[in-house]
Amino acid sequence: MARPDGRQPDQLRPVTLTRGWSTHPEGSVLVEFGATRVLCTASVTEGVPRWRKGSGLGWVTAEYAMLPRATNTRSDRESVRGKVGGRTHEISRLIGRSLRACVDLKALGENSIVLDCDVLQADGGTRTAAITGAYVALHDAVTWLAERKSLTGRVEKVMHRSVAAVSVGVIGGEPMLDLCYAEDVTAEVDMNVVCTGTGDFVEVQGTGEAGVFARDQLDALLDLGVAGCLELADVQRKALNL
Repeated sequence: MARPDGRQPDQLRPVTLTRGWSTHPEGSVLVEFGATRVLCTASVTEGVPRWRKGSGLGWVTAEYAMLPRATNTRSDRESVRGKVGGRTHEISRLIGRSLRACVDLKALGENSIVLDCDVLQADGGTRTAAITGAYVALHDAVTWLAERKSLTGRVEKVMHRSVAAVSVGVIGGEPMLDLCYAEDVTAEVDMNVVCTGTGDFVEVQGTGEAGVFARDQLDALLDLGVAGCLELADVQRKALNL
């Protein structure tokens, strides 16, 4: 089945990670998955939430938002509505969980890092792009702490593994990697895969949008997702000059 942009079923969209995109945060990355663009910033504060004080552990959390005209039609800002939507909460928590999986919170010490992921332009896969970019922004923020001797461990100890994410799905009966919006809305099966740089799973979110899916389809999607995440891990390493 031909894809809208002519890619092969197992091919990622062009991926770009631009570090230092924003001046003020301790870490910032503009991540681009094709036409999807997400600004990921990492902000460091000394200390941790009240419930974590005295534990010797740091904290990493995330917030996700979409600009009003990130999509084809304008949506109201959630701040104007007076309520954060369930989808926004879900994605924020996913990003936070995913990034905590790559951090040794004891080596981070009692420091907090907040990852803000703002979608500038949406063309499918915004949450997976956010996770992939936020890892690089987080790495830069941890490096910033290390330069100020504010860590209890080395950068390599704090960031003890990498994390990336990608979408997969079944379209016209065929498993495909990194869905753009036109594919996502027609997918029979839609899945997000979060993996470490060695291919271990952090989280898998999948659902049959237009029916059910068989075990062999699940296996094929997971294989695609892992391969995509490993490719993204290489892009992250090159962006960080590791």
